[in-house]
This record gives sequence, C-alpha cells and structure tokens, in this order.
Amino acid sequence: MQITLLKSKLHHAHVTHSELEYEGSCAIDSALLEAAGIREYEQIHIYNLANGNRFTTYAIRAEQGSGIISINGAAAHKADPGDRIIICTYAVLSEQEAVGFHPTLVYLDADNHIMRRGNAIPVQVA
Repeated sequence: MQITLLKSKLHHAHVTHSELEYEGSCAIDSALLEAAGIREYEQIHIYNLANGNRFTTYAIRAEQGSGIISINGAAAHKADPGDRIIICTYAVLSEQEAVGFHPTLVYLDADNHIMRRGNAIPVQVA
C-alpha cells in the first residue's frame, strides 16, 4: 500500500505579486524553495487564508533572497498581493518509507523571511 503524506510546507507566506500574463504558475524565492526542499516545476498546493481559495499549480524559481511569492497565469485570479498563503507539497510513500518520515516545515514572517523551521506540527488541544 502507498500513502500520501505532507512532504514540505511554507507556512504563512505573503503573496508579493499576482501576474495574470506571466508564464509559469507560482514563482517562489529560490532560497525558500531550497529551505523547504521544493523542486522547480514540482506540483504545489496553495491554500489562501485571505479568501479560502485552494488550488494546485507548480513552482518556478524567483530571485534568491528577494522574498518573492508571485501567483501567475490563471492562478492569479485566486490570490492578491498581501494575501497570506500556505504552500504545500506531498509525497507518495510506501508503508515502509513512511515509518519515521517527517515533513520539512518552514515558517515565514510578513516579509517572507524564515522565522523558524520544524519537522512536526504540534498536537492540537481543546
């Protein structure tokens, strides 16, 4: 059996650009791609905290250190500059591979700088 698990996450990224006519779907600061282990052209899922939109696209590189998170092409209708979003990737693993697997979690500030990193989400309490 195979299961799909969270592979990586950029948490609370802030959209810097929304470019309807730009080729490519979501440009992400190269330093953030590397920190989260997201490959260029890898499928990503974006969850928009501002409006509830959830959509799937792919990552392209933006200038390293720029803080750019640009939603491009048709996806530009789903997010506006200033919106807070969560960018996730997933991996399909065998039961054996899943044992001991931990995602790469990268938490960002309002300027898309890395505040902290982790590999587990705390247990939610009442």
